[in-house]
Amino acid sequence: MSETTQQTLQYRFDGPEHAPVLILGPSLGTTWHMWDRQTPELSREWRVLRFDLPGHGGAPAHPATSIGEIADRLLATLDELGVQRFGYAGCSIGGAIGMELALRHPGRVATLALVAASPRFGTADEFRQRGVIVRTNGLDPMARSAPERWFTHGFATAQPAIVEWAVQMVRTTDPGCYIAACEALAAFDVRTELGRIGVPTLVVVGAEDQVTGPGDARTLVAGIPDARLAMVPGVSHLAPVEQPAAVTDLLAHHFTASWQDTSTSIPVQTPAPSLSAPVTPIAEIEPAPADVRSTEAGRPDPYEAGLKVRREVLGDAHVDQVTAASDETTEEFQELLTRYAWGEIWTREGLDRRTRSVVTLTALVSGGHLEELAFHLKAALRNGLTPVEIKEVLLQTAVYCGLPAANAAFKVAQAVIQQETTPDP
Repeated sequence: MSETTQQTLQYRFDGPEHAPVLILGPSLGTTWHMWDRQTPELSREWRVLRFDLPGHGGAPAHPATSIGEIADRLLATLDELGVQRFGYAGCSIGGAIGMELALRHPGRVATLALVAASPRFGTADEFRQRGVIVRTNGLDPMARSAPERWFTHGFATAQPAIVEWAVQMVRTTDPGCYIAACEALAAFDVRTELGRIGVPTLVVVGAEDQVTGPGDARTLVAGIPDARLAMVPGVSHLAPVEQPAAVTDLLAHHFTASWQDTSTSIPVQTPAPSLSAPVTPIAEIEPAPADVRSTEAGRPDPYEAGLKVRREVLGDAHVDQVTAASDETTEEFQELLTRYAWGEIWTREGLDRRTRSVVTLTALVSGGHLEELAFHLKAALRNGLTPVEIKEVLLQTAVYCGLPAANAAFKVAQAVIQQETTPDP
């Protein structure tokens, strides 16, 4: 597969060839077919482009581990097609991609619609845990639970064929790409940047959505300067499928009105002059905090980098618990751990995180540190080790660390793996 192919996305066009381009972005575990009911109406006025996420719908399985990377691949696709300026509507992770585009490439997005979206999708722990379950059990648990997440009970009962279609979309997704998308959502957080989205934005939410519900939608509307809210009653997360006519009408009205507003001064295929200059990232224009320190060698203090890695490896819940339990006696010790163990060692490029987990598990078994072994077993699963690989590591320790140490470690591992890899009922 060529490098160019890896940097683009699978797509299809519908509608008049020279009409303004409207992009429809899918949710995690679905394909472009989730927009089938909207496309006939929208393609009367727009050149509708639908795309698949990597490894979804038979697309090439080149995982993308950040929303920015998916957005870059979409832009590379548009560049190949000669599309400069476009409208964008996305559902769930598709909405995250739309926000990323509006923030990082404002000159190219003419107008935006966010369906079942959020500036922060749940918690990082939730999505990394989902990755552990898929890595261990495959996509069947996600497929079986999809109807409950996506549809109201009444719709699922009345439309079994659509529910089965949805389940099959998940089952046919590449597991590695699904896990990578979970990692992308775990890291996505634009709550502090919403004020920089400078295009007319429609926020659509199902009133019964338990994944990204009305609270998330109101956060988007409160943060985006030119945004309005549309709540669809009696609908859950996959609103374009559950109430296709209502969502179609909302999108058609929004894009017609907002494109008319912008077309008087901004041609559809020409970037707005005021937005053509790159936006300076917030991190570059904010002054450094007063308490930022440097090491004796003049290098930046590794504390913040260490805290980031510590959260990614051990989970937000664990780090928050440790932080909350710290007092004057332990606070400086926790800072020491974060700065040097996580900021100096775990951030080094010589070993990947999977390998560092193997080394850490072995050392903890050798030292008999069973309490720390438990949460590093969780970390190992999050870092990509499978239960089979963990078993092999512990078998190896039986030879080199002793049978009693390995026996105790296996008991801890058995409990942790069962807890971490068992899907919710």
